[in-house]
Parts: sequence; C-alpha cells; structure tokens
Amino acid sequence: MDHQLVPKDQVTTLLDNGLFASAQLLGGFLVSSSNGNPEATPQLKAETLVLLGDSLFKEKEYMRAIHTYKQALLQLRTVSKPTTTMSRSSFSALNRSSSPSSFNNSTVNENEVKFRIASSYYALNENRAALIEMEGIPSKAKTLQMSLMMGKLYRNTRHTRAAVACYKECLRQCPYIIEAIIALAELGLSAKDIISLFPQMPSRSGRPPFDHLESSRWLQRYVEAQCSIASNDYKGGLELFSELLQRFPNNIHILLEMAKVEAITGKSDEAILNFEKVRSIDPYVVTYMDEYALILKTKSDKSKLNKLVHDLLKIDPARPEVFVALSVLWERKDDSEALSYAEKSIRIDERHVTGYIMKGNLLLSMNRPDAAVIAFRGAQELRADLRSYQGLVRSYLGMSKIKEALHAAREAMKAMPQSAKALKLVGDVHASSTTGREKAKKFYESALRLEPGYLGAALALAELHVMEGRNGDAVSLLERYLKDWADDSLHVKLAQVFAATNMLQDALLHFQAALRINPQNEAAKKGLERLEKQMKGVDPDAPEEDEENDVEDVEGDAEETELI
Repeated sequence: MDHQLVPKDQVTTLLDNGLFASAQLLGGFLVSSSNGNPEATPQLKAETLVLLGDSLFKEKEYMRAIHTYKQALLQLRTVSKPTTTMSRSSFSALNRSSSPSSFNNSTVNENEVKFRIASSYYALNENRAALIEMEGIPSKAKTLQMSLMMGKLYRNTRHTRAAVACYKECLRQCPYIIEAIIALAELGLSAKDIISLFPQMPSRSGRPPFDHLESSRWLQRYVEAQCSIASNDYKGGLELFSELLQRFPNNIHILLEMAKVEAITGKSDEAILNFEKVRSIDPYVVTYMDEYALILKTKSDKSKLNKLVHDLLKIDPARPEVFVALSVLWERKDDSEALSYAEKSIRIDERHVTGYIMKGNLLLSMNRPDAAVIAFRGAQELRADLRSYQGLVRSYLGMSKIKEALHAAREAMKAMPQSAKALKLVGDVHASSTTGREKAKKFYESALRLEPGYLGAALALAELHVMEGRNGDAVSLLERYLKDWADDSLHVKLAQVFAATNMLQDALLHFQAALRINPQNEAAKKGLERLEKQMKGVDPDAPEEDEENDVEDVEGDAEETELI
C-alpha cells in the first residue's frame, strides 16, 4: 500500500528520540502519503495527523499544532466507532518528556485529541479557548493529567469553585501532586480539608492507609506550611518549612518558599542567605529570583543585582521573573523603561504577582497613585500579601483618600491579626493627619510590643515624636534600638533628628556610621552632603547648578558602564 512509503513507526521513533524537527518533516511526508492514498482510512489519516501535531507541539509551533489536531478530529468524527486503534508506540513519544499528554492506553480518541488542542492553547495563554476544548471531554473520560489542566484553566479564568473541585479530584487520586496542594492552599482550603482528601483505604497490596505511612507525615507538614503562608501566618509557615528543611537538607523548593516569605515580610538578611544558598546549589534557578532582585535593590547592592540580571538573561530571557529583575535594575535610572519591563512580565504571565507589585511601586514613584491602585488591586486578586496592602495604603494616601487608605489598612489587619506590619499600616494612615497622631502612636507602640525588633515601626514612632516636637523622645527610642541593631536606617534617622536640633557633630557621627554599614545609602549620602555645607556655614538649599550638572553626568556615565 502507498502509505507504507513512509513507515509511521519511524515518525514515532524520531519523536521518542527527541528529534522533533526531523519528526515534523517526516510527518509532513506521512500525512501527504496518506492523503494521496485512496485506501487510507479516516482512522489512519487521524493517526498520521496526530503524530504531525505532536512534532509541531514539541517544536513550540502551537498554532500549527492546533490546526493539525483539528484536522485529526474531523477524520475521527467520520469514523463510526467512538475510538480508533492507535499503536501504543505512537503515544510513547509524548510520554517521555514534557508534552500535552501522557496516555497509557493503546487507543486514541476524540478526547485525547481535544486534550492536545487544549494543551496547545494553554501554552499560548489562550485559557478560554483551552477550557472550551476541555469541557467537551466527559468527566468519566478525564485522566489525572486532564483534571490538573482543568484546575489550572478554571483558576486562570476565575472559576474558583470549579478549580477547587478539579484540584480535589487530583489529590484523591494521588496525594503527591504538590501543584494541587499549593493551589488549594492559595484558594483558601484549610490544611485539614486538604489532608482529608488523601487516600485513606488500605491498598490491594495490603499496605496500611496513607495516613499511617511515615512518608505521609512530611507531606501533611508541607500542606500545613503552605496553608499557613496562604492565610498570612508567615511565622507559623516559616517554622514548618524550617522543620521540613531538617528532613530534606538543601531542598531547593523549600529554601525558595522560605526566601520568598522572608522577602515579603521584610526579613531581608535571612532571605538573601536563602537565595544565595539556592544559587550555590543550582545557579540556573529562575523561580522567585525577581524577589531576590528586589531585596538586592533595597540593600543597594548594585554589583550583585547586575550579576543576577545578567545571569537570568543567559538562563531564560522569556520568563516573567527576568523582566521584573530588569525592571528593578532600571528603577530610578529610567522609570518609564523600568515600567515597560514590569508590564512585559505581566504580559508573559498575567498571574505573576511580583510583576504587579513592581508596577505599582514604580507608578507610585512616578507620582501616579491612581494607576498604582489598579496594579496593587491586580496583585491582591491573585494573592493578597503584605506588599499589596502596603502599596494600596501608600497609593490612597498619595491621593489624599484617607478613608480608603484606612479601609485597606484595616483589611490587612483583619487578614493578618498577628502581624506588626499590618498594625503599622493602620498607624501610618492615622499619622498622615494631625488629628490622628495620638492614634498612630498607639498603633506603632502595639506593633513594637508584638514584634520588638520591627525597625519600621520604631522609625515611624521616632518620626512621629519629631513631628510632635519630642526630639528627645525620638533620640532615646532610636539609641535604645541601636544597642541591639546595627542598622544604617537607624543611624540616618538619628542623624536627621540631631541635624534638626542643630547638634551637628552628633549628626555627622551617625551619617558616617550609616555609610560604614551601607556605603550605598542614598539618604545618608545626601544628608552628609547637606550637613557638611551647614558646618561650613553655607546654605544647603542654595542652588549650585554647575556642580549639580557635573554630578548628574558622572552618575549617568556610571549607570551606562553598569549595564556593559
């Protein structure tokens, strides 16, 4: 027969061996030979089209794959039987590496081709089109892989209840699908609800139920950790992850989860240690590296930030994390360029929370608080963490919308009842008006009782003392903290208070101390510059145009060389 001109199993062999470009070319000959053969059955034509579609999928030519799979569907629909035979080997190519499917049965039918079409749409971020294909597959015919895909699609299209049902079904079949555990935790299920899904009946092999297995205990702890983080119990989540890390030393996933939470909650030094540990174990990890970039920016560590961004661009320049990191690098050099990178990260993945946070912060620095609100709300819809609340409060205060700012701060306090940072947020709103300063003082003091080491609240309280003319109280508070925390921001605040009260020598000592701790501290540099002018008897606010221009040029040159 003519169709033997191109043996079908040769295309399968090429796919099995990862030779996708060759499989695509040979698949084209295979399809042509079956089309030109009057004896070729619709079943055979469908099989050849699916093989060609698979090779196109593997080559990331998703639109062509969809077009080819749809032709296969048309052929299958002309067959009287609902399923058509296809050799097991024809599907093995898709089972061996990341693929639209991994079918273990030896037949192909419409459902499997629909799943391939949906997988192609999903790869193109066409979630609704993918969902239409998936909803055409009867529930009883859905495999584990199909259920997970359905969960993702429902979640991406904001069908929360349907997403929960799909993820639950996945865990009933296999409790080790960590993607489903994370999704259910983020969708608000309790640890108890998730663990109750795990298979409880003894297996046919006579093994004890899942909950009696030693291996299940760590998984239950993992569920509890993810649920703690999802419900904003960051402290509890970190403790559980630390416990797991002892069982699984140097586990990259756990280290990254811990680093992310430490980054969100402002534990910068701990986060940096964990991110650096991850990069020493595996220098090619991209996950959460935009969070690392944000911390390096706050620490003014330009050389590490530059190296990180250069590394990420070499690893995978198409990932959203890379564009957020680029945005961080360009911030303050060229805010509009930085904003375009943040927006690109969202275009790549519209569920990338850090992209929205970065966009919101940039819009705030560009004095566009109304647009920043939209970005922070976008982040909050996906995952309400501390930073989206902080961004909303800052945005509303920037628009003088005190009522809305207070509402957002109280929302944060409700979501995170044990968070000193949420209490400080409420204090910040009250501190923005002269009539609310006494209330602000109480909230800052409550935050410090809850977390004595929270420097943000100490600095805010010191600022409040200064605003109320209680400079002595501000100094004693900051000096008390300096005994335990050698922090540059504490020295800067003390220096500013001393400079305001004309204690210039004390101010000088503290600006210098801040720069010893962090030579890149901009506030300390500017403060010291002003102070030196004051000490010389020169008005620090008098314009010096020539000098300013020289400084700008030098900075411009430095910024150019940084990117080389």
